[in-house]
Amino acid sequence: MTIEVSKRTGWRVARAFVLAGFFGLMAIATATSSFAKETVRIGHFSWPGYGFLYVAQEKNLSPNLNFEFTIIEDPVQLFSLLSTDQLDTVFSTIEFGPIATAEDMGFKLISISNLGYGSDNIVVHPDIKTAADLKGKSVAVLEGGLSHIMMGIWLEENGVKWNEVNMVNLVAGDAAAAMMSGEIAAAELWDPFGGQVLENLPGSRSVSNSIEPKWLKSALIADAIFMSDKFTSDNRSIATQTIEAIFAGVEFWRKNPKEANDIIANAVGFSVEDVQAILGGENNPDDGGLYMYSLKEAGQFCGSVAGDPPFGQRNGQMEDHWNMTNEWWVKFGFMDRMVDFGSGTDCALLNESM
Repeated sequence: MTIEVSKRTGWRVARAFVLAGFFGLMAIATATSSFAKETVRIGHFSWPGYGFLYVAQEKNLSPNLNFEFTIIEDPVQLFSLLSTDQLDTVFSTIEFGPIATAEDMGFKLISISNLGYGSDNIVVHPDIKTAADLKGKSVAVLEGGLSHIMMGIWLEENGVKWNEVNMVNLVAGDAAAAMMSGEIAAAELWDPFGGQVLENLPGSRSVSNSIEPKWLKSALIADAIFMSDKFTSDNRSIATQTIEAIFAGVEFWRKNPKEANDIIANAVGFSVEDVQAILGGENNPDDGGLYMYSLKEAGQFCGSVAGDPPFGQRNGQMEDHWNMTNEWWVKFGFMDRMVDFGSGTDCALLNESM
């Protein structure tokens, strides 16, 4: 709207309009700045277990923050972006912490986020009757990932050294296809790929599943939250708000699983049916394949909050998990030494977020 001021009105009225407009614009600018949101750059690969910040954003559970998401299917590339301050937070599997610390990549493991609760299987070909039958045969794993460690542990618990099989580096989808074509004899597969093989390859079977008490107690198959050192030092209050938002998204999902699963499916590109199968819903975790930690339980696992986490885990078990993965990386030849747990983690952030 244009306001015209006649000559007869005089300069006083004209000036009044100008000043009123000026101060009005200043008031709007001040109000806008007071409600300006801090942008937090989030990275992850496509997986429903990383979808809870989308829920928090959609439901305005963290009104002071705006989350800017980058989805890249290569975790190494995600960690490279985190290391070079192009991302603030990355969701990934938990095992990369010791390697990042050994290489001084400039970020830390902050928290466990969820636990495999039936999400992962070691599946064998129909002609494999015992672990010993795998000696000299090809076995698919994601090298440098939790599937690599799970397979190594299972083999050695069943009398086969990890290097007595031919470890083939394949992502789960490719491993499932190779399994059904007969190119490999066994694979560690996460949902939905393990179920696809069991359903479509007659005679195939699961010889170990992450819902077994030993895997739950060890917390081997777990996702985690990583944050850059710059983010947690220069913007610590924003980092704590980000942690709060993640777990607020989890709590909203617990109470509203159908709505939250719809949000997550749309965000990560999975079907609602697959998200429901992986995350579960009203009867979590028994109707899904993951167990979601609460903020308190995550703090207990890290050792910064009193009390014990679930499944027979102990307070501060994050350090045990760190050492377990570090030992396997040395055994596999990915690392040449053990690194200090305290130098690669920031468990205090969980306590500050409560």
